[in-house]
Amino acid sequence: MDIAALLPALLMGILEGLTEFLPVSSTGHLILLGEAIGFQGPPEKTFEIGIQLGAILAVTWAYRHDLVAILTGMWRPNTVERFVAMNLLLAFLPALVIGATLHSTVTQLLFNPTVVCWALILGGIALILIERLRPTPTIGSIAEVGPLAAVLVGFGQVLAMIPGTSRSGATIIAALLLGVERRAAAEFSFLLAIPTMAAATAYSLYKARDALHVADLGQIGVGFVTAFVVALIVVRTMLRVINRIGFAPFGWYRIVVGAGMLVWLYTRQ
Repeated sequence: MDIAALLPALLMGILEGLTEFLPVSSTGHLILLGEAIGFQGPPEKTFEIGIQLGAILAVTWAYRHDLVAILTGMWRPNTVERFVAMNLLLAFLPALVIGATLHSTVTQLLFNPTVVCWALILGGIALILIERLRPTPTIGSIAEVGPLAAVLVGFGQVLAMIPGTSRSGATIIAALLLGVERRAAAEFSFLLAIPTMAAATAYSLYKARDALHVADLGQIGVGFVTAFVVALIVVRTMLRVINRIGFAPFGWYRIVVGAGMLVWLYTRQ
């Protein structure tokens, strides 16, 4: 494998790790960076699958103690772990059903840089407004997120099928509107990411199984390891950051990136 071919893979892995769990849209950023540097990568999105798997493993490792507690405690009646597990399942179901139904259509129609730019801008405006107008938090931990709130957060996650929207951004916005405290909203989003991203990755990997080639493993491996390391750092630091600055700065960032890329896309034509 040519070293020069690994540098774009490294950049894409870093970007995936930085953006997957921030409310800024990892898919949107990858599309824009790929467009900017002319990165094609291995066929049938196998590279994107590989780096997303790295991000999934990072959040799984970061929350391994919570996950073990949930998985061992959910079998006992009337436990907090069972309550949390059931609500995570309820939040996961809308994306599972609707995502499986519309995935191919959305990919064909909406995966382009222009859609990403507008989704970044509109999502940024939403984050800023919700930070200013959100109701006073009444839910202080993920154990207090009830079934109705979980389902509504799950439907918010469906919006993330539109590239540039951000899965974490959509779930956090929905949670904030429902009165969930910032830290709890982010933690619920992180935990919900595990089954959602794992299912999406497994589905994509199955569809692309014939496109996997040994020659592509260098790029995929570099992107995977980089995404894992960077995502692990982001997950461990984000909760401290949002407690200090909130989500509005991420909204302004989305607007600047989306508008800047729109200008670049139109002026280069």
